[in-house]
Amino acid sequence: MFNAEKVRNDCVQWIRDFFEENGKGCNAVIGISGGKDSSIVAALCVEALGRDRVIGVLMPNGEQADIDMAKLLVDTLGIRHYIINIKDAVDGVLNQLPFEITDQTRQNLPPRIRMSTLYAVSQSHNGRVANTCNLSEDWVGYSTRYGDSVGDFSPCSHLTVQEMKAIGRLLGLPAVLVDKVPIDGLCGKTDEDNLGFTYAELDRYIREGVIDDPDKKAKIDRMHRMNLFKLQLMPAFEPEI
Repeated sequence: MFNAEKVRNDCVQWIRDFFEENGKGCNAVIGISGGKDSSIVAALCVEALGRDRVIGVLMPNGEQADIDMAKLLVDTLGIRHYIINIKDAVDGVLNQLPFEITDQTRQNLPPRIRMSTLYAVSQSHNGRVANTCNLSEDWVGYSTRYGDSVGDFSPCSHLTVQEMKAIGRLLGLPAVLVDKVPIDGLCGKTDEDNLGFTYAELDRYIREGVIDDPDKKAKIDRMHRMNLFKLQLMPAFEPEI
């Protein structure tokens, strides 16, 4: 049985310990999308460090339909924040590419520019960048390598979506943030539409090894195998010297 209160308290202490060892007095810098993951990570950091040491960064790519959710989060937590529109940077790169641009390139460039933006903010504010991924997304590779898949510390990458929601409720976040239908931010579809299975099904399979549909099991297993490289360190040749 998942004990949300214990995990919440342990995670808050883990964040404190990380900053004590890897950035005493530093600030936590978090990309705020308006979704549950960044909301919960930001709230955990506020509990661990205090709101004065947490900086939210909102990074729309032109117009963002749900940016009001991101603003709700920073207002609810009372944290300082910056709104940095990345459209000029994204368009600047795309306009300079001298070849036909694939859909995958268009979809993955913005999260990589967002991560560069977070590090620009972090280095100017004595910061450490928070990774906001969860276990369910990581399991099937639902992140952009060198985009939202990276950071300096990761409070929730071993927690499933259902576990994240339970912690979000304990933290007292508005229900509209905790239960917001996740949209991938790349092509505008919901995560579950893209994946072909629900997070509830995926989470049960991860934790219990149980899934009712053999086709969905095969798809999850295939996606997990194909995307393991995203969770591993870059392979490096080791010469025999």
